[in-house]
Amino acid sequence: MALQQIVEQTVTGLGYDLVEIERSAGGLLRITIDMPWTPGQPGEQFITVEDCEKVTRQLQFALEVEGVDYRRLEVSSPGIDRLLRHEQDFVRFEGEVVDLTLREPIGAAASAGIAANRKKFRGTLERTEEGGWQIVWSDEPPPKPGQRVSKKRPPAPLQALGFTLDELREARLAPIVNFKGRAARSGPDPD
Repeated sequence: MALQQIVEQTVTGLGYDLVEIERSAGGLLRITIDMPWTPGQPGEQFITVEDCEKVTRQLQFALEVEGVDYRRLEVSSPGIDRLLRHEQDFVRFEGEVVDLTLREPIGAAASAGIAANRKKFRGTLERTEEGGWQIVWSDEPPPKPGQRVSKKRPPAPLQALGFTLDELREARLAPIVNFKGRAARSGPDPD
């Protein structure tokens, strides 16, 4: 049985989704798993250390039975910069900030203000009216801490780029972390 089949059967049999299988030098076998997702599902579920341990134990047994050669097995979650591969991933993370890398520069399709040789973009992932995908961004740099920004200054215009999944080299969630703690609650105080 092929490695892909063994790993996929084991992971899905335990109730998880297989995101990626990666073989590295030195015999490392890296498996990335995630919780299954269905549209309209309330709340996001996350992979825990216990989930990774459970899959690791089961995979070690299955790989040994099938005689798969590896030195070290690593099972992990997709992380905050998870790779978006399938249409379902794009639907799941619509409205999130993503990093896109195109296979080819945008070239002649470049509109005013976008370099024709540009391949990398960071912006909000949106569905177009035609059912395709686009990324929307502003090239205005974020203000530096303590910098005053004039309210009279007009904001930089938003730009959009439509794309198909075939045109992408890679798409990932942008790893944006807020180290300032929880955002202030809006609305009346419950007290």
